[in-house]
This record gives sequence, C-alpha cells and structure tokens, in this order.
Amino acid sequence: MLWTDVDRFGYLDPWRMLDRLNRAATGTLAPSTSEFPLVNVWMDGDRALVTSELPGVEPKDVDISVAGRTVTLRGSRTTADMCKEECQHRHERWSGNFTRSFELPFVIDQNKVEAKFSRGVLQFILPRAEADKPRKIAIKAE
Repeated sequence: MLWTDVDRFGYLDPWRMLDRLNRAATGTLAPSTSEFPLVNVWMDGDRALVTSELPGVEPKDVDISVAGRTVTLRGSRTTADMCKEECQHRHERWSGNFTRSFELPFVIDQNKVEAKFSRGVLQFILPRAEADKPRKIAIKAE
C-alpha cells in the first residue's frame, strides 16, 4: 500500500497490505476472493467513473448503493452445476454473494448516479454533489 493511499483515505488496512505484499512476493497478480469484484475508478473534479467486470452475473442480481462518500456494490454469482459433485474435476470459478465498498474523496450526488451493464461489464458514473464542490470566494475591496 502506498502512503498516498493513507493520505487519501485516512486509514491503514493491515490485511490489505499483507495481501498485496504476499501477491508481490509470490508473483501472483490475481486478487483474493475478498476483492471480488475488481473495480477501476477514474476521476475528474466533478465525477467518478467506475467499471467492474462481472462475468456470469445478471444485472438484476447487482445492487449499487451510495451514502455520502461511500459506494457499495452487492450481488451474487451462481454457477450452473453440470453434474453431481462426484464428477467435478476442477472448480476454479468463484460463486456466491459478494460485497465491495470503497470511498471517494468527495460526497456523491445520489440522485444523479447513472449505471449501465453491457456484456458482463458494469459501468456507473458518480457525480460530485454541488454542495461539496469548491467555490471561489469573491473578495470585496474597501
């Protein structure tokens, strides 16, 4: 974890740091199941664009909630069992319920959030609340 993450979010998560160190030491780039689904976040001054790959998930099984600066993504992914447990040779694809929360550096306008789901990729736009945007203060000369 970078110290800039501490500055940005205001806290240290030792478990996430240990997970990242373990992945760096072993050369493993795959995330742990606690990080499913993975998200990418792009920001400018007025909004954040978030994308997440959710293969095998139906849009009706995904819930996005916003509270202040925090975004929570919840859902479930099920796998179709082709045969009984005895004949399963390999099971690498994770299934079950997931929850992923993260904070943005600004308050989100909950009424203007837009989301779309296309070809297994969830994309949503989180606009910054007007009250949270910086304002220029006019200085009056006397």
